[in-house]
Amino acid sequence: MKKMDNIVFKGLLVVAWIIFIGLSIEAGAIIVNFIFSIFKPEFVGRLYQKLDLSAMYKQSQMSFYTIYSFIIVIAILKAHLFYLVIEMMHKLDLNKPFNNLVSKQITKISYLTFSIGLLSYVAQETVGRIIRKGLEVGNLNQFWTDSQAFILMAAVIYVISVIFSRGIELQNENDLTV
Repeated sequence: MKKMDNIVFKGLLVVAWIIFIGLSIEAGAIIVNFIFSIFKPEFVGRLYQKLDLSAMYKQSQMSFYTIYSFIIVIAILKAHLFYLVIEMMHKLDLNKPFNNLVSKQITKISYLTFSIGLLSYVAQETVGRIIRKGLEVGNLNQFWTDSQAFILMAAVIYVISVIFSRGIELQNENDLTV
């Protein structure tokens, strides 16, 4: 069974790397899209996801920069989240999983996940206000439709971090009694 666990763990590590690379490419593409939308708006239709907010830029530059800031920050935070997951998986020793490094990393992951969810929710509400003002926003829901899932996931990960902290205490007590 131990060999099977190692194979599954390495498979999950590969999946985490693939997701991290994909999210990093997405964040980079969104940043490039943002730069092109300011300096060469005629190319935006040929870029990543054809995210064209040039109509909004003409109507309200403040709204344009606000929306793009949300999109860029959320994309970067998602990539950073998977970087933390990969970093934790490299530090995790399956023979002795309860250590302070992994516990702190899981706590960081829960906080970052909560931040992504909260920021996505704020972005949804901001877009709602912009729409009520009558500005053209296009199809932006794809960038923050999962805000509630991230908040729920943060709660679950936080519970796991608390369990890990208690596991460390028990492991340390066990090591002292032996």
